[in-house]
Amino acid sequence: MRGNHFGKLFSIVSFGESHGTALGVVLDGVPAGLNFSLENLQRELDRRAPGSLAGTTPRKEPDQAEVLSGIFEGKTLGSPVAIIVKNTNQKSQHYDKLKDDYRPGHADKTTVMKYGIRDHRGGGRSSGRETLARVIAGYFASLIIPKVFVKAYVLKLGPFEHDPKVIPDFKNEMSPYGLPDASKTEEIKNYLLDLRKNSESVGGSVAIVVDNCPAGLGEPAFDKLKADFAKALLSIGAVVSFSYGLGEEMAVLPGSVVGKTSGSFGGMEGGISNGERIFLRVTFKPTSTVGKNAKEGRHDPCIIPRALPVVEAMVKIVIADHYLRQNAYQMGS
Repeated sequence: MRGNHFGKLFSIVSFGESHGTALGVVLDGVPAGLNFSLENLQRELDRRAPGSLAGTTPRKEPDQAEVLSGIFEGKTLGSPVAIIVKNTNQKSQHYDKLKDDYRPGHADKTTVMKYGIRDHRGGGRSSGRETLARVIAGYFASLIIPKVFVKAYVLKLGPFEHDPKVIPDFKNEMSPYGLPDASKTEEIKNYLLDLRKNSESVGGSVAIVVDNCPAGLGEPAFDKLKADFAKALLSIGAVVSFSYGLGEEMAVLPGSVVGKTSGSFGGMEGGISNGERIFLRVTFKPTSTVGKNAKEGRHDPCIIPRALPVVEAMVKIVIADHYLRQNAYQMGS
């Protein structure tokens, strides 16, 4: 089966290419009667949209959501929801040189190896624009789990860092680039502008905090909540590692320290949520397009600032899916 589908009871299929007519998503399993707001959906898409932050890609797209099905008079119908976003600002000629020049770390070569053909314009199906479908799905997931709080923020972006042991006060203003320290905004902007000027890129790491997640979510042995979080987050193109709780620290800590508190396990024990705060962490690689290949295109020198809503969306999708699965299990018992 092709890997364009994610989820069991709340499932999504994304479609479209970076420079095609449109991208979009079909959602199945959205319960009927949920209040839908196009304005709120658009607000989430605007967080991810290109051209909104200095130092990121200069490609400007309105990313205007168009509802095709599943919504009537501001309510979900219970039928499949289909939403598209049309591409309006493609400059495919910028990618002509990449037609036969495969970028290390990107899907250029492996796509040809797998399918024998690829759309090289803007990365085609492997473009970061595919993630707008995930943001749309994340909005609908949030309607299913309205009490669950999910927030992603930057732990490291180039020389800028936040202590992973310190959870930010989310009531305070954060930098639009995702760092909890808003005072660093101008420095981050100038840093990214300098990277783009020099056709360079950088990666970093992101933390995700989840509060008010119901206990009991997760389906051992193969659909543990931690396993589905890992799959969801690692399916984001630029993500190269995933951990939760103490993560890699467990390699050097004794069991007496690790087992002292359930907080070491990031809100999940045995792959099942325990009702405590969930703490996740992912690492992003530097953008693959650098050097001469970045001269003519409109590439992000760092994908992280625009990826934060994508990360949040994938976490919401997993929780909404498992929430519906747990409810179904309880109803049948």
